[in-house]
Amino acid sequence: MSSKQISDYIVMDIPAGRVMIRLRPDLAPKAVERLQTLAMQGFYDKLAFHRVIDKFMAQGGDPTGTGMHGSDLPDLPAEFTYKEHFERGTIGMARTSDPHSANSQFFIMFEPAPHLDGQYTIVGKVIAGMEHVDKIKRGKGSSGVVTDPDRIITMRPATEEEIEGVIG
Repeated sequence: MSSKQISDYIVMDIPAGRVMIRLRPDLAPKAVERLQTLAMQGFYDKLAFHRVIDKFMAQGGDPTGTGMHGSDLPDLPAEFTYKEHFERGTIGMARTSDPHSANSQFFIMFEPAPHLDGQYTIVGKVIAGMEHVDKIKRGKGSSGVVTDPDRIITMRPATEEEIEGVIG
């Protein structure tokens, strides 16, 4: 097997361990392409999980750590679906109140949130390492803003070998 990169999987190393994400280009081709592009550039490396709400989700991907910014690339159009649902481990694209404002920020669901179905772009799902996501430091209050947040160590496209180690 070669170590060529597979476009539909991302490896994210966080303080608690390794997380494998399967992307869903069938649901959100533009958002998947954006995550892959930024991951290949090392954009996500060392970025904080700046907003983490217990029993809801962990959000990261803002280069400033404030939740107010994204990459230098243009915002993405909404790619909403009712075909899949926001369940534990689902990865969604964060956005402002404008449905067409997703850019680089994403969130990982701790628990199901059906009220998000059809309102946010589903870009993938954690297929291994959710126990590590569960250990991300939580924020305070309803806003979930985190003091001294956990950070993504690295986030990059997975190799064939890494994928085979998870899905065989």
